Amino acid sequence: MNQRFYSLDVFRGATVCLMILVNNPGSWAHIYAPLEHAPWHGLTPTDLVFPFFLFAVGNAMSFVMPKLQAAGDAAFWKKVIKRTALIFLIGLFLNWWPFVKWQDGSLVFRQWVDPQNPASGVRVLGVLQRIALCYFFASVIVYYLKPRKAFYTGLLLLLVYWMLCYVGNPADPYSLKGWFGTDIDKKILGVAHMYKGEGMPFDPEGLISTIPAIVQVIFGYLVGDYIQKKSQAAAMQFNLEKPAAATLGLYPMLTGLFVAGVAMIVTGFCWDMVFPVNKKIWTSSYVVYTVGLAILTIATMIYLIEIAQVRGWLSKFFNVFGKNALFVFALSAFLPKGLALIRLGDGVNPWNWLYKKVLIHIPGAPENGSLAYAICVITFMWAICWWMDKKKIYIKV
Repeated sequence: MNQRFYSLDVFRGATVCLMILVNNPGSWAHIYAPLEHAPWHGLTPTDLVFPFFLFAVGNAMSFVMPKLQAAGDAAFWKKVIKRTALIFLIGLFLNWWPFVKWQDGSLVFRQWVDPQNPASGVRVLGVLQRIALCYFFASVIVYYLKPRKAFYTGLLLLLVYWMLCYVGNPADPYSLKGWFGTDIDKKILGVAHMYKGEGMPFDPEGLISTIPAIVQVIFGYLVGDYIQKKSQAAAMQFNLEKPAAATLGLYPMLTGLFVAGVAMIVTGFCWDMVFPVNKKIWTSSYVVYTVGLAILTIATMIYLIEIAQVRGWLSKFFNVFGKNALFVFALSAFLPKGLALIRLGDGVNPWNWLYKKVLIHIPGAPENGSLAYAICVITFMWAICWWMDKKKIYIKV
């Protein structure tokens, strides 16, 4: 990626870093409120992480799409289908991993559907699977439609989803039990393959709620396309040989981003009054609101990193994550599940040993030790990414 867009690498890296932070507490029973998802309607900082990552996927797509369009339909479909399948299958692999579980003191194979409990089985969908599906459909939309038509298609999808929610259950359309998408997920996926963390079969990465999530990627692409075109125009206007002047030419682009970001936040806030902001059913107001916040975040990073040249240790720290984003996220799920099979007694295993034996004893609120452990996990994952970066090892899917 062009050095001018170093800030976009930092944005992607910061997002995956936060994903690892919120997914790896020392104890799920001891988490500070900002690091928990909203119970249902509403928003916490944690609820920004996944939509920001999807937005970053679209942003990165804007740099690749011109090459795919130049290569033609065959190259496009080969690339998109291969990448979609790989990401989806990695997600499914992680859901099934480590393929065995402890039962009555011995390890038994985790079957696709538990014969002793037909309502229990391997979950089909998840974070990576949603990323794969959103990437696929957003890629098709932006490949065959120009940016303006892709924008209107995104708006149409948000409005159609709103209509489907209401028509699906006019009496109680936005509640956990009343949301219509669960019945569709049950018929297509089967209860055995759905998430049950809400006390009932309900998948927060279900098929129907993926529809508005696709728009997150489309908007990310449009913002990335806008940034490139405006910055290229600035470079031509002020002459590439005068980087300081070209940097000044970024101010109109930043103004456009800030205006768009504020407009989307206000729109999302207003829409929330009739269609509540909700991550778990990925409401249209949630998409618009979080896209607005993502735009403001990226605009701020561009100003600080590209114009003010604030490139300290923090930006370098996040940039390392950004270079192997999907790999490190998958690794952060792979290691805990695998190491949890090794029992050391009293609920201790090699993965949680540091928390159980050391950090849990940190004075003060129990959340302190839990957070300290999550920070240790981030540090460990960063060290791996740093080593890979030094060795120029970049795992691309």
